[in-house]
Amino acid sequence: MIPALIAGKFEKKRALSLLERVGLLERVHHYPHQLSGGEQQRVALARSLINQPALLLADEPTGNLDAENALQVQKLLCHLQKEQGLTLVVVTHDQKWAQSADKRYRLEETQLLSY
Repeated sequence: MIPALIAGKFEKKRALSLLERVGLLERVHHYPHQLSGGEQQRVALARSLINQPALLLADEPTGNLDAENALQVQKLLCHLQKEQGLTLVVVTHDQKWAQSADKRYRLEETQLLSY
């Protein structure tokens, strides 16, 4: 995974673990054009987590996923939030997921309002 290589922290075991956690370990040798939009979105999520960031900004991280994979991604992000102290900022239209957040805001016209 390129971000980890650039940072000099590439660990194949961690990369494979993240791909497994997003349900794509069996697609490890596929090129991007061989993956569906939802699979590409899950690879992007794994890539964003490889360097164990303190903050993750996620704009519709489950937008292109079916219900099963969306739930898997939500569970992974919530687990990482607790496990690693990850600060997670999610933009979503999924009301159920939004309701589970510690803090919620909504964008109304040009104003950001507290829920």
